[in-house]
Amino acid sequence: MNWLDLPPVWLVGMLCAGFGLDHLWPGLGFDWALTKGIGTGLIAVALLLMLGAAMTFLISKTSVVPRREPSVFLQHGLYRYSRNPIYLADAMLLAGCLIRWDVLPALILVPLFIRIITKRFIEDEEAGLRAKFGPEFQEWAAQVRRWL
Repeated sequence: MNWLDLPPVWLVGMLCAGFGLDHLWPGLGFDWALTKGIGTGLIAVALLLMLGAAMTFLISKTSVVPRREPSVFLQHGLYRYSRNPIYLADAMLLAGCLIRWDVLPALILVPLFIRIITKRFIEDEEAGLRAKFGPEFQEWAAQVRRWL
């Protein structure tokens, strides 16, 4: 696996794009005091989601690295509500930073990030889970949404 093609690298790239946009064309936001609070709240929730999901991986003794064959099928904890809580947290972190930085037009990067992550990682990961866990995965996927 190419180390450049990992979800955190895509997240950092999108964060840099938003930050860069703010510095290339300052004043794109609305300078609302509320944006700092909303952004900070989203960032905090995202970090808690990441931590909770990562702990589930550690407790279950399975790899958090994308594209590795899963050794355990996680369906408990946060995985009862989202099939991809870490990716959801990444998207929330991106949105939270852009809102906190008051670069609201750059929020277009959030659906772009979601699309990239879905196509480059999630679809392959789900195919691997489907192949290894078959009907168990199908039943879980029918009950739990991909993002939220």
